Amino acid sequence: MKNIALLSVFTISMAACAQKKVEKKPTPSSSVEKIEKSEAEWKAQLSDFEYYVLREKGTERAFTGSLLNNKDEGTYICAACSLPLFESKTKFKSGTGWPSFYEPINDVNVAEEDDRSYGMVRTEVLCARCDGHLGHVFPDGPRPTGLRYCINSASLKFEKIVAEN
Repeated sequence: MKNIALLSVFTISMAACAQKKVEKKPTPSSSVEKIEKSEAEWKAQLSDFEYYVLREKGTERAFTGSLLNNKDEGTYICAACSLPLFESKTKFKSGTGWPSFYEPINDVNVAEEDDRSYGMVRTEVLCARCDGHLGHVFPDGPRPTGLRYCINSASLKFEKIVAEN
């Protein structure tokens, strides 16, 4: 019963978010050097679940990701290529079940493209270096950007800031 309720909430929230279009950011003048690997190389490097999310554009179930409740200070990096993607200071509790950020670390490291799957139009978020699927961005986030980058924990690794003595 709990799973049905969660699925209903997820479906309604996705449909509501699909109603508004995220204004896509312009392509930056500088770009990140691409990493290209064969699918066999990605499969050897990533866990099965990381491969599913990053390479096959899968998603983890809501409220199950290892980084959802992380409150440590640091940087969230791509699980496939270690490119810095989000800073902990931009993370917020959205209540959606996935780690959420109101802006990426910069305009170069995160790419966006239209996603027309599941009968709706969303903006997919990708790692600009390895084209790994991270999640989606929606126009219902907090200030100052009004954006919610809804990101799979499986697509991220976390680098904690270690205090110097």
